[in-house]
Amino acid sequence: MGVQGLTSFVASYSHLHSDVKLRNTKLVIDGNSLYHKLYLDSDLGQIHGGNYDAFTDLVRVFFGNLEMCDICAYIVLDGGNDVSDRKFGTQKQRLKDKIKMADKLSRGGNGQVLPLMVRDVFLQILRKLQVNVAQCFFEADREAAALANKWNCPVLTMDSDFCIFNVRAGYCPFNHFQWRNIVVPKQSNECFINAKRFSARVFCKYFKVDISLLPLFAVLAGNDYVAVPSVQKAISTIQAHIVNRNRSGNVQSCIKELLAWLSEFDHLEDAIDNALKYLGGKDLDQVLECLKRAMDDYDLCAVENLEHFFRNGSYLSVAASQLNVPNWVQSALVRGQLAPMLSDALVLKRTCLHVQVENMKRPSAHSITQPIRQVMYGLILNVYQDLIHNQQPEQPEKFIVSEFFRQETNLMRNGIEAIVLPREFGDLSLEKLPEVPLETRLNLFLGAFRVNINSLESVPPAHWLTVAATCFWVANASPKVRMHHLKALVMGIVCGQAFEMMAKKESLGEDPKLLYNKLKTYKKWREPRGRRRSDEKPIVDDLHLFCQWQCCLQTGLHFNQLLCTPLQEPDVTRIYNGILVSRLCHNLKSDISVEDLFKPAPVLDKLYRDCVQAVISSFPPGHFQKRSKSSKSKKEKTTAETTKDTKDARVTDSRSSSDVGNRFAALCLEETD
Repeated sequence: MGVQGLTSFVASYSHLHSDVKLRNTKLVIDGNSLYHKLYLDSDLGQIHGGNYDAFTDLVRVFFGNLEMCDICAYIVLDGGNDVSDRKFGTQKQRLKDKIKMADKLSRGGNGQVLPLMVRDVFLQILRKLQVNVAQCFFEADREAAALANKWNCPVLTMDSDFCIFNVRAGYCPFNHFQWRNIVVPKQSNECFINAKRFSARVFCKYFKVDISLLPLFAVLAGNDYVAVPSVQKAISTIQAHIVNRNRSGNVQSCIKELLAWLSEFDHLEDAIDNALKYLGGKDLDQVLECLKRAMDDYDLCAVENLEHFFRNGSYLSVAASQLNVPNWVQSALVRGQLAPMLSDALVLKRTCLHVQVENMKRPSAHSITQPIRQVMYGLILNVYQDLIHNQQPEQPEKFIVSEFFRQETNLMRNGIEAIVLPREFGDLSLEKLPEVPLETRLNLFLGAFRVNINSLESVPPAHWLTVAATCFWVANASPKVRMHHLKALVMGIVCGQAFEMMAKKESLGEDPKLLYNKLKTYKKWREPRGRRRSDEKPIVDDLHLFCQWQCCLQTGLHFNQLLCTPLQEPDVTRIYNGILVSRLCHNLKSDISVEDLFKPAPVLDKLYRDCVQAVISSFPPGHFQKRSKSSKSKKEKTTAETTKDTKDARVTDSRSSSDVGNRFAALCLEETD
């Protein structure tokens, strides 16, 4: 987000940044900037669905280096989208841009698309490392800036909005934060990290602009907060009078001219009055109201008190309370224990599904989990039981959630009807969900994923959720999951656990050296063969299948969180390495001995075989075998499937939500019997 072109403009004036040696200090970190920057700048792989184990190692090193310098990090994350919807236009455009980049990546081109579960992995690492973290209800910029002022410490970010906030200790741009190269002075052991610090006050002094005018500057320069078309047009008119674009030409010159114009005014009101005169009396009230509302987003006075949360652990958002969000939901959100997508569904009745690098000719990989999301939406929107099951319980109110998703290379919207379960299940309102018996919540989860608990009991409870998600994937994926896909996936999961055990120096079996040498070979498989990971063009249908699996796993994580974790949350920090799984998949087609990898470690070998068998036993014999058909019939089937898939992506499932709900209810009741 932020002001377009401002970061590069500020960077061109090197004297606006001062050198700073960071040590023995608090540091407020823009969490969204951090996980984007760490993943995308480290060439960890994007086209195979992610490399979460390498990302985990990188995050651990980052925070380990901060700890060595006695830097106490406080991570502040964005939550859901603002209820005002002023940034929704910008968000949609960015989704369209990501779809184009994902399309290029899927065809071997360049682009930057964050893998689906990076945020989930990041949060789990933070919990493991016991790093201070808070997830705001809406966007986190103001809260981060206000917290830094409270503690008189800098903010680490790459968001240009922090050039506008009056942060007393300044902000440190990520590009100049040399966390990889800790400096240890010869005279002492007090190591530090070299960084650059930007100060809004220094910026204003240089350009002779009063600091109170910076919010107006941000709005007129074109930030993300103004979404009303008539107001955008008015701002363009004002810009045209202030900035001579024919003379300036580029964005940086326009910013410079805008600052020069602002330097003529001592007071904000004078600058606003002067700007409005260029509109000739048209829509002045509306423009003025929108300008003031956009500028208010840089006001650090009326913000949530994150310091109180970090100090005492309690947090209630004023904005969330005004929207009747239950207290337990607010508490879970601020701790990162509920995904922002859930608050978007609750507050906006809208969600935006993450863009992935997949087969762009097929429906979005997220289509596979739509039935589960319908159940989740029903639980989320049933905030208080009496609001849904009123005087006519046999005809509860219908709720529609708008989902924005990829269809081929376009951004589309689809209305998804939420499934509200009947009263026979008891009070399943969002407010009372934590009070629902554990058995009921577990059956709700298993019913949605259409898995019987007997299928899971042969594997450790820590893997139940993963196996349930994998069973759902095998049952519903398109194209069909074959045995080598399943085995490659489970081998990748167990390899992740093996590498974690190696990192902790845990025993791997009677012959640890043999297993270690084998794992080293497989570890090389996780690395790119060429200079760039994107050099390895994937098989797009395999890519699509594993994207669908990640959707199943992530939806399982979020549904489990919504149900207050009836299942143990799996360790996702090393659960998937796309390059490794892709190569395992290729090798298993021709060499079944590949799956003997874990034999030197009986515990891992048993885990691998038990997980595979748990999935296989959930399906009829022969489910994974190819049917013997003529090539013509195969081609006809493929064409029919593709046509059906395309239609399914364009039109909401014609079955009513009550039919789906009845089938789901029956599954849950079967589990209870």
